[in-house]
Amino acid sequence: MKETYQKTITACFVGYIVQAIVNNFVPLLFLTFQRSYHIPLSQITLLVTFNFGVQLCVDLLSVGFVDRVGYRASMVAAHLLSAAGLVLLTVLPEVLGSPFLGILLAVMVYAVGGGLLEVLVSPVVEACPSEHKEKTMSMLHSFYCWGHVGVVLLSTLFFSVAGTGNWKILAAAWAVIPVCNAFAFLKVPIAPLMEDGEPGLRLGELFRIRMFWILLVMMVCAGASEQAVSQWASTFAEQGLGISKTAGDLAGPMAFAVLMGISRAYYGKYGERINLDRFMVYSSVLCIGSYLGISLVPAPQLSLAACALCGLSVGIMWPGTFSKASAALPKGGTAMFALLALGGDIGCSGGPTLVGLVSGALGDHLKKGIFAGVVFPALLLAGIVLCKREEGKTLG
Repeated sequence: MKETYQKTITACFVGYIVQAIVNNFVPLLFLTFQRSYHIPLSQITLLVTFNFGVQLCVDLLSVGFVDRVGYRASMVAAHLLSAAGLVLLTVLPEVLGSPFLGILLAVMVYAVGGGLLEVLVSPVVEACPSEHKEKTMSMLHSFYCWGHVGVVLLSTLFFSVAGTGNWKILAAAWAVIPVCNAFAFLKVPIAPLMEDGEPGLRLGELFRIRMFWILLVMMVCAGASEQAVSQWASTFAEQGLGISKTAGDLAGPMAFAVLMGISRAYYGKYGERINLDRFMVYSSVLCIGSYLGISLVPAPQLSLAACALCGLSVGIMWPGTFSKASAALPKGGTAMFALLALGGDIGCSGGPTLVGLVSGALGDHLKKGIFAGVVFPALLLAGIVLCKREEGKTLG
């Protein structure tokens, strides 16, 4: 990789840490909001849905404005909006007559920033000159995992020392990271996504390409495979082992995130020695086995181990699909990356929803809900095979 773009790559790594902050910090405060502002828990849990809903809208709308505004301005705006949302979280609930409305508005602001980061960071990294783009992409996505782990661990440490009543100080502290990274993006070089200023494919052109639809379905399944277990891991740990919420968070989603990060970092370091398709096939098979282990193994400890193993299996799915799309459709441009991000976010919302609906329909039996989710890694595996066939037709 050219030395001049190393700072750009580093800033993008931090950009995914910022996204991890905006997605994972507020859920740690749900019970605090309930106690402090007397907001029903049913309303508070809507914040997650609202956050990802706004990000989905941004994914879709960004197709029309990112190329016009430019990647640098959009990236700076994404970071400043993320920081502003975190700061407004400490102010609006007290200023407005309705604390819930204040929190909702703050979430909306940082969700716009998070949605923009989802669309922008991967193509900026993809555009940077490098010999092994798949390695860099996988390492990039591992930083979301490390950001998630860091947010939970450092926030838990802060709350244990300073108390949850001082959460506003921590929110302001987290906001410093996106502000600093916004200044970094004012200076770092940003390579053009398309060579020689060529326009990327338009929506109509993308929609006529069979390979794009396969990749889009794969992105939906990648997001769903990841979140269908991750979002329910803490509940599963509490129900199965009868442990506390804090212990459940550490044993469930924390272990999941660590192993997912290890998988991405491993490919990021040794990717030039590893066949991406083969790695994704093995990961999909392992993911199917993990889902079956969670849902069918009677021993709670082994089922929880399967939850953690699922994190290892899904690590390559999201960045691997991005890399395959970049290689297969080099002229995909902003539209392709935005729609793939949209598909991934739809999967992130749809996977846990399917698990929850099936579980509820079957008497709140979480194992049966997770068993239904095995359809996602199975479809992803089928998508990898279909991609290989399409590539064969192109070469032929």
